[in-house]
Amino acid sequence: MGGKIEGGKGRMINYTGILIALTALLAGNLRAADPWKYAEPGYKVTLPRDHGSHPDYRIEWWYLTGHLWTENKERRFGFQATWFRVGVDKKNRTLTHPTDAFGEDELFLAHMALVDIQTGRFIHEERFQRNNWDAWAKEEDLDLRNGNWTLKRQPGPPEQIQLSGSVLGDGRFSFRLKPIKPLVQFGEEGISRKGDARSAASIYLTFPRLELTGNLDWEGARHEVHGQAWMDHEISSSQLDQNQVGWDWASIQLQDGREIMVYLMRRSDGSFDPWSRLHWIDRDSKTTSIKPSNFSWTAKGKWKSPETGTEYPAGLVLKIDDPERKREITLHLNPLVQGQEMIGRLGGINYWEGACDVLDDSGRSVGSAYVELTGYDGKLEGRLR
Repeated sequence: MGGKIEGGKGRMINYTGILIALTALLAGNLRAADPWKYAEPGYKVTLPRDHGSHPDYRIEWWYLTGHLWTENKERRFGFQATWFRVGVDKKNRTLTHPTDAFGEDELFLAHMALVDIQTGRFIHEERFQRNNWDAWAKEEDLDLRNGNWTLKRQPGPPEQIQLSGSVLGDGRFSFRLKPIKPLVQFGEEGISRKGDARSAASIYLTFPRLELTGNLDWEGARHEVHGQAWMDHEISSSQLDQNQVGWDWASIQLQDGREIMVYLMRRSDGSFDPWSRLHWIDRDSKTTSIKPSNFSWTAKGKWKSPETGTEYPAGLVLKIDDPERKREITLHLNPLVQGQEMIGRLGGINYWEGACDVLDDSGRSVGSAYVELTGYDGKLEGRLR
């Protein structure tokens, strides 16, 4: 699909330009007279309000990944569902025209993907909408929509989140997600820092483990599925510093009831920014923050995309001191399917987002993970300059 899509009353919206502006925004390229709030120290979370949209901040996303099994664990699948909300400065609009019926103060980008571990088939889809064009993010509670993709909190007891969507007409799902661990707020003083700049920060909320049940229609058959999911919600107006060219990120759910979240902001010289962090999450959702100088993150090899030619790290290895065992452990994050590249056909960036098995040094499975690798196609770096 090309970079332009027909708008209302025969007018055109340049979506490629919007995505380029969004990428520059993530790099911190904001105007001097900036109308947006920033993630400031001391932010106190109020629920359910903070599950919802924050239009005073320029960018926000809700991100879910999960591992699912059919009955008796005969087949395994993975999924990703991500909603982005982007605010548009009304005095300096990115869009090229006024509209009557549809809003232009917010834009909604969304990605969904499904992977069949047995066959290796991976499919994904992206959407870009203006608010009121069958898309929204409501303010007072979790209630998101982009076409037939919906994410909505169902008040309890027990509290549940309903996720429904489809991918390319080949996969359709409806999942019930029940938090089985308390919500986590990452960072210090209520914010997660990503760089030296005061603006390079977010309010970062996570459900590190959700019980998943529901159904998946896949290639003409309906499967009752169960499994576990991870959900992030980040709120900010700018996150990255100018010298950062991409990031590696992972959510790791260990079989012993603990989790690890790691984000590594990559610099142009190949080093990791000191503001990168790894967070241990214990069984009660208490977090411990670790600086990048205190753990090792390496790749055993590379995988080259046959479609984009991008080379991504493959077979990531994390070495870290285990606060419970009081010794160093090694975790191998092995892709369950190598070809899990999200290709930005609407003018966005390409990135790798994939389901992984987590193995210890003996080759024993000790957990599952999702890994995100961005900036390896060079497009992100070019837009930061």
